[in-house]
Amino acid sequence: MDRINALLRRLPEPAVWLLGAVPLALLIWGAVFGGLGPDPVKAIEHDLGQWALRFLLASLAVTPLRWLGLNLIRHRRALGLLAFSYAVLHLVAWLWLDMGLRLGQAAGDLVKRPYIIAGMLGLLAMLPLALTSTRAAIRRMGRNWQRLHRLAYAALVLGLLHFALLLKVWTPEILIYMALGGGLLGARAVRSLWPRRPAAGAPARVAR
Repeated sequence: MDRINALLRRLPEPAVWLLGAVPLALLIWGAVFGGLGPDPVKAIEHDLGQWALRFLLASLAVTPLRWLGLNLIRHRRALGLLAFSYAVLHLVAWLWLDMGLRLGQAAGDLVKRPYIIAGMLGLLAMLPLALTSTRAAIRRMGRNWQRLHRLAYAALVLGLLHFALLLKVWTPEILIYMALGGGLLGARAVRSLWPRRPAAGAPARVAR
């Protein structure tokens, strides 16, 4: 595990962004060369939304993996920003490719369709996280930064709800995402109930 962590520490952040851009590059390739099936617009929307959810799950998996000894903490910000970027592209694809920038009709669908409401709320929950992801924001906000970034849990729940309502059926795909999301949130809930042992020589802290 130490060797793996050493390799991960040497992995530069631009490499994570480059790897994260591969799904987008494959989508563009498929759109240009006709590899997205009979309904390429729906394929683009679906894939962008799925990758947003996958990167959000990956960013939230960093902390539980750290408890198990695998340290990906330096790449958590990149994973979270990739999730936000794909979510924004998912929205752009819906507004531009699907709705043809007919904003009035899009606003009407937003009111009538619960899955769109859930998706928009999830994206809005991710917006302050993206805006406060810089080191300067972390220093300026202090402990409030950690409190604010718990919005990631709400974003995950809303993203899963958006996906489930959109599909309307319980496919193996959505069940896997639900299980992963529930496991990540459940692990945090269980961990919060464990008494924390103070370091040797340190005074015990009162639980809050």
